[in-house]
Amino acid sequence: MNREFLYQLIQDLYDNKIDPRKAYERLKNLPYEDLGFAQVDHHRSLRNGMPEVIYCEGKTPSQILTLIRKMDHAETDILATRLTPDVHEQIRSHLPSQAHYNSEGKILILQRKPRTKKVGHILILTAGTSDIPVAEEAVATTGLLGSRVETAYDVGVAGIHRLLDKLDRLREARVIIVVAGMDGALASVVGGLVECPVIAVPTRIGYGAAFEGLAALLTMLNSCAPGVSVVNIENGFGAGCLAHRINLLGEPEAT
Repeated sequence: MNREFLYQLIQDLYDNKIDPRKAYERLKNLPYEDLGFAQVDHHRSLRNGMPEVIYCEGKTPSQILTLIRKMDHAETDILATRLTPDVHEQIRSHLPSQAHYNSEGKILILQRKPRTKKVGHILILTAGTSDIPVAEEAVATTGLLGSRVETAYDVGVAGIHRLLDKLDRLREARVIIVVAGMDGALASVVGGLVECPVIAVPTRIGYGAAFEGLAALLTMLNSCAPGVSVVNIENGFGAGCLAHRINLLGEPEAT
């Protein structure tokens, strides 16, 4: 259930294309549907413009598939995060034909009406190649929501000339997401070079003293560069949602 669906349903009812009973059947699961193991929030897109997202980690393949089917029946866009390749392989033959799986980002997307025109400009950077899976989660999230996204991977501070070569691209962006592990320094460097908001995403990449991403998280939280915000360790989805909302501030007609 999203705004376009609801508008069309009301219009069809007004034009007598459907009867009230059929409209009721389509609306009766608002605001949520009780599946026993989950309460599917069909109303979320109407409240904040973003559909409910399926976090797959910890769920069984059967539960994941049930959630996807229920959301597909409700004609809403679907985003399933942390869906591992082996679980995807188990459910792949039962998925709707429009479903697209990003194996690198471990994320499944089903968009009923893909947006032909993306808005704004989000740039997603990674410090290293090993950070790309988290970045791809952010890429898929922002793309589904309707933002125009570009990427520049492996531009960490160990070879800072790689970043400086892309300075024009950095300064053209409306929002920048920086994904980095190890020392997490890239976010501060980028924050000192641009005037747009920077969203930092720490990753677990690094040797023992990286403490599974804690070192990068603390570095980013202690950034001396203004305008840098930080999300949780490897939360590419959260960074993508925040970046999209900031991006839309410059596109009032898209909200």
